Parts: sequence; structure tokens; C-alpha cells
Amino acid sequence: MNSLSTFFCALLSVACVGMSLAEPVAPPRSPAPTPRKIDFNRDIRPILSDNCFACHGPDEKKRQADLRLDEPNRAVVAGDILASELIRRVNRPVGDPRRMPPADFHKTLTAEQKRHLMRWIDEGAVYKKHWAYEPPVKSAVPAGINPVDFLVRKRLAEVGLKPSPSADRRTLIRRLSFDLIGLPPTPAEVAAFTADRSPNAYGKLVERLLASPHYGERMALGWLDIVRYADTIGYHSDNPRNVWPYRDYVIASFNANKPFDRFTREQLAGDLLPDASRETRIGSAFNRLLLTTEEGGAQPKDYEARYLTDRVRAVGTVWLGQTTGCAQCHDHKFDPIRMRDFYALGAYFADIEEAIVGAREPGLLLADDDQLKELARREARVSELRKRVDGPHPELADAQAAWEKSVVTAPGKTPGEIVEIAKIAPETRTPDQSAKLTAHFTSVAPELAELRRERDEAQKARDEYDRSLPRCLVTNRNPQPRTVRVLPRGNFLDESGETVQPATPAFLPAATGGTRLDLANWLVNRRNPLTARTVMNRLWKQFFGTPLSKVPEDLGAQGEPPTNPELLDWLACEFMDRGWDIKHMVRLLVNSATYRQVSTASKTLLARDPDNREYARQSRFRPEAEIVRDNALFVAGLLSPKIGGPSVKPYQPDRYWENLNFPVREYVPDTGESQYRRGLYVWWQRSFLHPSLLAFDAPSREECTAERTRSNIPQQALVLLNDPTYVEAARVFGARLANEATGTPGQRIVWGWRQALQRTPDALEARTLLGVYERRKAQYAADPNAADALLKTGLAPVPATAAKADLAAWTHVARVLLNLHETITRP
Repeated sequence: MNSLSTFFCALLSVACVGMSLAEPVAPPRSPAPTPRKIDFNRDIRPILSDNCFACHGPDEKKRQADLRLDEPNRAVVAGDILASELIRRVNRPVGDPRRMPPADFHKTLTAEQKRHLMRWIDEGAVYKKHWAYEPPVKSAVPAGINPVDFLVRKRLAEVGLKPSPSADRRTLIRRLSFDLIGLPPTPAEVAAFTADRSPNAYGKLVERLLASPHYGERMALGWLDIVRYADTIGYHSDNPRNVWPYRDYVIASFNANKPFDRFTREQLAGDLLPDASRETRIGSAFNRLLLTTEEGGAQPKDYEARYLTDRVRAVGTVWLGQTTGCAQCHDHKFDPIRMRDFYALGAYFADIEEAIVGAREPGLLLADDDQLKELARREARVSELRKRVDGPHPELADAQAAWEKSVVTAPGKTPGEIVEIAKIAPETRTPDQSAKLTAHFTSVAPELAELRRERDEAQKARDEYDRSLPRCLVTNRNPQPRTVRVLPRGNFLDESGETVQPATPAFLPAATGGTRLDLANWLVNRRNPLTARTVMNRLWKQFFGTPLSKVPEDLGAQGEPPTNPELLDWLACEFMDRGWDIKHMVRLLVNSATYRQVSTASKTLLARDPDNREYARQSRFRPEAEIVRDNALFVAGLLSPKIGGPSVKPYQPDRYWENLNFPVREYVPDTGESQYRRGLYVWWQRSFLHPSLLAFDAPSREECTAERTRSNIPQQALVLLNDPTYVEAARVFGARLANEATGTPGQRIVWGWRQALQRTPDALEARTLLGVYERRKAQYAADPNAADALLKTGLAPVPATAAKADLAAWTHVARVLLNLHETITRP
């Protein structure tokens, strides 16, 4: 039966059953012909998932009429539209109680969706397993061509689009620098790349950036989002915890190009590996990054359940690309994940030794040999002074006897127990009584005051040094795992559910064994169809702006089929074939002609593909909040290149933390180099995230974040203009314009433009900025106090010889340059 006869038969069936359609199907000549055969996963599953699966999907308890539409069923008769109840129901008139979806569901199928359903049935109603649950298949690619380009252009030919030309060299080096190290190139680097006419100039640039130690920092940004890394516990008091060495472990792992399968095993089971080491144990801190509580009144059973569900959601988001959390209270309504699967997956983590409520763990001591020697030296000094204070002190026998008499006659604040002992004749006291009396005497004897002061100061110095040593929460295994039950409706108070053992979701190939290491091995097993796809989908987004499958944390039925499934599958297979080599995949992507395309688009291309889902051009977008900040500090010449170390605290509004209680805390900004560290190292307070990062859509990391929001709001302009970090950066950049640049004001402006954007301004841009300089200089010459107020922002010193009006004027020129849309946009 062809498409034309399908429409007439459908209309005839409507007439035969006496239906008056409120939404008539369009006549056959109206719709544009669909060139491809209807595909269940691409064309039909999204319709059914959005409109039908809630009542006729995987969730057995919510299923209506014993009808399941995600697999072959009685409502769909292959090849026979007239006999298919599904078509009759969706075409019922508005108001008919038999119409589907029902009125109270507040969804209605469009005429095009109904046509797709009818065509699918007419073509045989072929059901397919959800695309993400089928093993990826690696398409053949001709030799001598980048596989990314081949598969992208194959898809473009199918949809009638053509690739865009390559971007100019300045754009390419800016794009690569932001993407691979998170920093702009210097003018000298742009000039060198532009002048390099060797055939492999671009390839050399890629390799130089991949070898940079800042590559690991750039790659770590997305990973820290997805694993919900933060410096605080999250719940209630949101107190600090020691996890920053995990962040440095991630940076080092990317720089070393650690294979992703090994990276996975270390994080889930670094304590269980046969070759477990300090490094792998730090990696196992992944298991400790969830939200925890120290609230005394919290219910342990409640938080035990919370920790389990948090970890299952994390595995679902990070590795599986599945909304596993939907199965916490009931079987998943859209994907074949059962409640039992959810809790069985959580049972892998039941062996983690942790305080559920209240106690704070210091973490694994990570001091080096020199630090350990210094700690031992300080402890020995404290021990020596303690012994000297404790005595014995025979030379003070008379002084103690006099003190005992004074205590009996005038006890004052002396503890009652000590007074009572003092009343006892010395010869009749027990050894324990004598020891207590002597100990108290040595704690108050004026003759020992100086020695006690030395002891206390030594103890304080020892404790301060100990607190300065690096520690990290890690995973320790409890040989007696907690019992895990299915919690009916997710209720931690209901222990009537069945006990479950560690197991992977039943709809996927099963894991072998029940340890966290077995789980990690299963995640990176080639038979698992999800992990490689999930990771490559996120990687594609990093370099092209949008993922191949639109919702990176949901490759399930409520997500979106990839716009280019062949490409995603090829990338997934290549990733596994190459030993889970991340740098190989990055190299493959950024060396493609697809990556090097211009990010501008013709009106036709914008109309045909406004969101650039077919990748006929590159995408232009604002990078992450941390990179916006890093860029300003880098251009100013303030950014510290130091890699790793404890988190830092840049400028922040006073009293921003005033509601942080238990205990009350005061935010003290760092000084020196720490003030100018990269945004990656900023202290991550979950409940009060640094406001300038928050304004640019940094997540709180209370949950795993696979994709940041990218908003465009007025507060962002206010941050760039008024946040002390950006004002100080403009001031220091302005001082460079005044002192490093030479020539006329116009020539200095050209120099500044090259520093910020690595290009020469056009005539209008240069004239406009010169006008800013001249007006501001006149203003500050007339109002020296205003210049002083501007120049005192930040800790960086003002050049002693600076003419303040001139420096303040150049500061405003720098503010304009640092606030340009082009400056904060990855091209």
C-alpha cells in the first residue's frame, strides 16, 4: 500500500466508524513528501514516549488497559491501518472519552504525528529496541579522509546542506586555545601561527596545546560538573570538607591521558584495585562527592537512602546517560529501568565505610616525606614539653604542700573533687588521688607558667601545621556491607521491600560479580552500549556547542535520537577500539574540517538549521563562567599559571555568607597569588556559590550537571563592569596600556586591542575607543577623588609614577575591551 492510498484508507476508516474529526488530516498534496522510510526510533518512539508511555509504557504499576506501546501489541496491526486501534483512538474527536491521549493528560498529537503513525503501520510497524540500548556499529569510512568529515558531509548531503568554508587563522587559534586550554592565545602566538605556512602548521598547533599542562585544567571543568565536585558537604550547615586533591587528580589524569576505562575503575573502586595506590585512592573520592549532613537531628535511615540514590543518579548521569533517578519510587515510565534495578545498582555502594550523620572525617593524609618529617619533629617537641610540665617536680614539693593547704581553706574555682582530695592526709591518699592532685597542681602552679606557655604554643603550632597538610576524603571498604532493600515509593521508613544484592539493570548485558570494581568493569565493557556513546556525546558538545543527542544526561526515550547516529556510533566504537584514549578522540575532532568551519551562517542556513544540529558550520558561544574570569585575568597579566593546590577565595561581596550558620562563618578573600588563580580553583560553596560564577551559569553541583545553562542576562554585564576582580583586571590592563604600550593614544589602543582580541580594530572601533579615553581623562582631571576611588580597587599595586587621571582613563578603555561580546565569546 503506497502513501497516497494510506491517506484515503485512513479517511475512509474514519467515516466508517462515524467519527467527525475535530482536527482533520491534511489532504494528501499538502505535506511535503518524506524522502526516508519511517524509522521507529527516529520518528515513532518520540511520539509514543511523549504522549503514551506514561500510561502504556514500561511502568507496570501505572500501565492502563494492560497495553504496552513500547513493544509490539494488540493496538497496532502491522500493515493494516483500519484494524489498528491506536489510529482510531488518536483520531477520535475532541470530547470523546475514548480519544487518546485523554483530555486530562493535556497533550494532543499534531496532524503530522498522526501521519507518521499511519505511515509506520502501513510500512509494517517495525518495532526496534531503543537506539541507545543496541550495540554501536562502526560504519565503514574511506581511507584518507577524516571520519568526522565523511560522516557529517554524508548527513549534510541527505538533508540538502553544504559545509561552510574554513575560518581564518586568527579565529582558529582563538577557538583551539579556548577549547583545549581554556585561555586566549597571546598576540605573539597568533602572529607565529599566521606566519607559519608549513603544511602541518595547524596540526603542530593542536599538538602544542594538547601537551600544555593547562589542557588538563580545561578538560577537568566539565568532569567536575558531571561528578558534582564541591568543597562543601551541601546539606544543612554546608561545612567544608577535604576533597581538593581529587580535583588535582582529575587534572593530572587528563594531562597524562589516562585511559578512560582505567579512570573509571579508579574512581568507582580505586581502593579495590590489585595495584591500589595513593593516587587510585584519591580517585576513589568520587564516591564521597555526594551531599552529606552533620545535623545532629537528622535521621540516619533517611540519609542512608539519600546517599544510595545520589550515587545511583551519578552513575546514571556520568556513565550511562540515563535518568536512573526516575526509578527511585516506581518503575521508570519511559525507559526499561525497574525499581529493583535502581536499588540493586545502589547495592554496589553499600560497602562504603562512612558516617551517615554527624561525624566529620579528616580524610587520608597526603603529606610528602619532608612534611611528615616536619610533623614528627613538631609532635616530638610537644611530647617533650608535655613531659616536662607533667613532671615529676620534686623541687616543687613545698610549693605543692602550701597550695594544697590554700585549696582547703579557700577553694575558689578549684574543682570539688580536687578540694576533697586535698583534705585527705597525704599518707592515706590512693595513688590515683595523688596523681589527680599533682596533675591539677602542675596545671596551675605559677612556677610552671612559662613551661605551660611553651607547651601550649608548641601544641598550637603543631595543630596549625597538621591542618595545613593535604588530606582527601577517600573510599574505605567496610567488610560488612549495609543491607539494601527496595523502598516502596522511595519511603525510607518502609522496610517491607525485598532485599537486593548488587546487580546491573536487567535490560542491559549483566555484570559479573558484586563489587564496585565489578560495576566499573561492566561500565567500560564493550558489551555495554551506553558508556562510550554517553562520553562521546558530551565530548562532541564541548567542541561543537551542541551534543549529537540533544540531552546529554538522557539517551533514553525522553531524550532525543542523535541527529547523526552513524557519527555517534562511529565515535563510540573508535573510542573503545583505541583503548579509551581521550586525547586521540579530541585530536580527531579538532583536526576535522568540520571543526575548522566558520561559525557565521547565511540566512538560508539559519532558516534551515537554526540550532546547528547538522554541523554545516561551527557554533559560536560563551565559554564557562570560570573561563570568562580567566580570560580577563590573563589579558590583564594577572592570572597565576600555578596548577593544583587547595581551593582559593577571590573577592566576594561582604556579608554574602551571613546566613551560613552552624558555625557562623566569615569569608576572608585570599591575598597574593591565590587571588589570581584560575576559576577552576575557586572555593565551591554549594549553598552560596561564588556570585560572579553563579551569574555566568556555573552550577551549584548539588547534582551531577551534564550541561550548563547558557543564559544572557543583565546581571552578567553588571558583573563584568563592577565585580572587583574585573575592575582590578581592567585597572592593571589599563596600567599596561599606559606603560607597556608606546606611541600616541591611538597606537596604544591598537596595542590593547591586539592584547585582548589578537586583531587590529577597524577605524570606527579605534575612533570610538579613543573618544572614551579622551572624555574619561578630562573627567578624572577635573575630579581627582573619582580617579582615586577607581584606582584603589583590588590588591594589585598602582604604579608609583602613574598620572592618576591618565591611568583611570586607560582603565575605562580596558573595561570596554574586557566587556566586549567578542572578548567573552569562543569564536
